[in-house]
Amino acid sequence: MESNVWNILKKELKELFRDKKSLTMMLIIPIFIPLMVLGMSALSEAQMNKDVSEYNKIGIAYEITDAEKNIAQEMKLEFIDGTEEQLKEKYEQEEIDLYITKQENQYTIHTNGSENSNYAKNFVETYLNAYKQYLQEEYLRAHEINPEEVFNQITVEEKVIEEEKNDFFANYVKNYAFLFIMMAITVSATYPSTDTTAGEKERGTLETLLTFPIKSKDIIVGKFLSVSISSVITGMISFLLAIGSLMMAQNMFSIYEEANTMYNASSIVVGLLIIIAYSIFISGLCISIASTSKTFKEAQSALTPLTFISFFPGMIAFMIDISATPLLSMIPFLNYTIIFTDITKGNLSYLNLALMFVTTCLYISIVLYWIIKQYKSEKILFSK
Repeated sequence: MESNVWNILKKELKELFRDKKSLTMMLIIPIFIPLMVLGMSALSEAQMNKDVSEYNKIGIAYEITDAEKNIAQEMKLEFIDGTEEQLKEKYEQEEIDLYITKQENQYTIHTNGSENSNYAKNFVETYLNAYKQYLQEEYLRAHEINPEEVFNQITVEEKVIEEEKNDFFANYVKNYAFLFIMMAITVSATYPSTDTTAGEKERGTLETLLTFPIKSKDIIVGKFLSVSISSVITGMISFLLAIGSLMMAQNMFSIYEEANTMYNASSIVVGLLIIIAYSIFISGLCISIASTSKTFKEAQSALTPLTFISFFPGMIAFMIDISATPLLSMIPFLNYTIIFTDITKGNLSYLNLALMFVTTCLYISIVLYWIIKQYKSEKILFSK
């Protein structure tokens, strides 16, 4: 059996490394990881360093007082007056960032919820709170009450933990980089999986292979190992490029000043183990789906959703800050990214890690058993 598996593996690897499309998938796709890391870093820095002049043009449909003018001048707010209809038209033409209407003491901020409008909205809310405090102080003074005695009953101090503040963007981009590595592995696994199953079936070479005195199990294991090796190579290259691009980002962008953009030793070790486990898992899953397809094109269409499935569960979990639990550690696709995210935060759970590897082995065993069963069915293999 070992000899047969080894012969099949050598055959598949030779075909894999001779095929330009397979090599492109395996070696070129990881290049997008640095582009993603540097692109996200540049975008985050642009948002952090957004100049106030980009969102300070505010339309007002009412007459302002001298006090409001003074507060606006201090905050560098640029007021543009007009009727509500005029301001609405200017807003639609992007001449102003939002506009405010007033009815008695009720101020209404009109915005469409766009990114720039949100910056302007937060700016205007700060301005209105400042004006509100001014009116309150003036009212108290008019009634011969010291505003300090009213407003300073308690004092509140905010102390930002510097490490968390500085590392926020670093952790953000590190975890997203790993999500893209998972997606790169998935994309890399789809082509060789399709070619070695549906592709061989379509070319007629599978029938020839099955005429040799080789068990279906040996054929499947050989094909499975070749695709897994291809996926692991993609994952390793992607991870190395992610580490390199994070080092570049550290020196290029001010948002990482005094932050640690590098993966720590435990993150690197566990990250590599997760990449190997995921590569083996996704390779088996891709082969199982592609083996039921009649043509190369049909197999590609069937495998396309896997690219999104590999990315979105982890992305959603990261966005809403879900931590790994024993149950979540057994859910495929989701478990790999949330465990890695926890590790980058310094929360390494050996139980969750063990559950991930055990369930991955179980899923792979089920998938391989199912594929071998398919290869024993002539109806499935040779149906046109």
